[in-house]
Amino acid sequence: MRALGVINYGGPKNLELLEVAEPVPGEGEVRVRIHAAAVSPTDLMLRNGQHAATISAQNLQPPYIPGMDLAGVVDALGPGHDGRLKVGDPVVGIVLPFPTGAYADKIVLPVESVVAAPDGVDFVAASTLLMNAATARIALDQLALAPGQTLAITGASGALGVYAIQLAKTDGLTVIADAAPDDVESLRSFGADYLVPRRGDFVADVRALVPDGVDGVLDAAVLNGATFGAIRDHGQLAVVRAWDGIGERGIQVHRVYVGSVLKETALLQELVRQAEEGVLTLRVADVFAPEDAWKAHEQLEAGRVRGRFVIDFSS
Repeated sequence: MRALGVINYGGPKNLELLEVAEPVPGEGEVRVRIHAAAVSPTDLMLRNGQHAATISAQNLQPPYIPGMDLAGVVDALGPGHDGRLKVGDPVVGIVLPFPTGAYADKIVLPVESVVAAPDGVDFVAASTLLMNAATARIALDQLALAPGQTLAITGASGALGVYAIQLAKTDGLTVIADAAPDDVESLRSFGADYLVPRRGDFVADVRALVPDGVDGVLDAAVLNGATFGAIRDHGQLAVVRAWDGIGERGIQVHRVYVGSVLKETALLQELVRQAEEGVLTLRVADVFAPEDAWKAHEQLEAGRVRGRFVIDFSS
């Protein structure tokens, strides 16, 4: 079967289209015939060697196959599954690319990491849901802000940021989002209550709106400790890239790791339900054939992407 893999770390063209062995599902596993796999920054980090330490620690051998988000159909079931899924079901799934990710014709996953795809949504759009939405959900759960409290979101126009806005509004929070001029109207439509300039003075701009500081920040732009000044004493900060800094003024730092919820089926099903109901907006930036997937990596590295790039494995 086809897979997009990395044999040698490097630039976008080091992502190679390869032939690899078809996986076989074991106890409690499901095999999915992938129709679409979304592209994320983690995929770029695997390709360029930023995850080399993780790969080395697990003694994995090339090719290293990226991809965390997938949509497709159930292709086979291993023994010991719970009867929730059957062959032919349209599904979405989430996976860490260690030992292997979703850039392939087929993948084997724990059955808990696979749920029915949103009704009325094609595979390309469905593949953009779980990883970013789950990250936003667990970040908000760790922040644990009460309805009426104020959350500031950095990187608000990105895939994670928009889901964070929408989920925060369902939680009854007041949302401040950073926005480039051409993102202002869209972020308002997604529910942001107040906007501050992207690449402005985030701390000063937030404090101009909330002089005592916001109750929490969800930092999708990876500003990390540079956001502390926008947060009130004893407030909360959620970071998404394994930053190990320490809070000041009693600010609590939450390190968000989506790998902690890969088998939380009920959470994944709830995100699907919210996508079906329009609470979460699925945004596709562009679609690439497997042989052109390196272009998706190149464009994502260049920045200013709204939505997710998707690799189409349906043919």
